Amino acid sequence: MKKSMQNLSIEKTGMKPVIRKIYDCLLTSYGPQGWWPLTELREAGGTNPTKTGSIQGYHPDDYTYPQTRSQQFEIICGTLLTQNTSWIQVEKALLNLKDLLSLQQIHSFSPEAVLSLDKEILKEAIRPAGYYNQKAVRLKNLACCFSELGARIPARTELLSLKGVGPETADSILLYAFKQPSFVVDAYTKRIVTNLGLADEKASYNEIKALFEENLPENLIVYQEYHALLVEHAKRYYQKKRTQINDVLLENILQLEDKL
Repeated sequence: MKKSMQNLSIEKTGMKPVIRKIYDCLLTSYGPQGWWPLTELREAGGTNPTKTGSIQGYHPDDYTYPQTRSQQFEIICGTLLTQNTSWIQVEKALLNLKDLLSLQQIHSFSPEAVLSLDKEILKEAIRPAGYYNQKAVRLKNLACCFSELGARIPARTELLSLKGVGPETADSILLYAFKQPSFVVDAYTKRIVTNLGLADEKASYNEIKALFEENLPENLIVYQEYHALLVEHAKRYYQKKRTQINDVLLENILQLEDKL
C-alpha cells in the first residue's frame, strides 16, 4: 500500500485541478506525514516527519496501521481526546491511561479495559487533555460502542449519534481507525480554503468536505495524507488568526491557475 498521491491518476470530469495541485505541492514540500501517530511506535522509536509534531509515533509511507485492535482503539480515543486541546496533551493522557492499565496488569489497550476503570481514576488519567469530566463519560460511551461492534465498521451516521462525536471526530475515526475514505475537515482546513478563496467563510463542514471529496479520487491514502499535510501547512502559516495571511506557497499555485 506504499503508494503516494503522485502516482494516482484522476479520471473524473468536472474536477477542480487546483485541489490536486495543492496536494502535490504540500506533498513535495513536506513529504508523507504518517498519520495517525501511535504511542506504540513512539516507544519503538518511530519517526517524526514534521517540524510541528510532538511525538515520535508517526509512520510515513506505511499505511498498514492500525494493525491491531489495540492500535485501532487508541486512535479512536485520540480522536475524542484531541478535541479542544493540543496533541502534546493528548499524548500525555494516552500514556497515563496505558501506564494505569499496566499497573493493574492489563497489557492490552482495549475498550473493555477502559470500561473496567473507575470513572474518577479515568478522569485523573486523562486530565492533561482538558475537559476531563466530560471526556471521561464520552470515552466510556465510545468504548462501549466499539466493544459491541465486533468486526463491523460503523456507519458515519452511527458515530454521529454518539454524544460528543461531531463530524470531524466521526470522519477521523472512519479515516484513521477504520481505513475508510471519509475526508476530515478541521479548523485549519477551513482557514486555508477560505484564505485562498476556495470556500466562503460561512461554508459548512459538509460543504468543505464535499469540496475535497468531489475533486479527488476516493482513495484512503490520498485522504489520510491530504488532511495531515493541511494540518502541517497550517501550523507553519496559519497558527495565528491574522487578518492578512502570507501563504506564499499555496497562493502562488492559485496565481498560476488564474493565468491558465
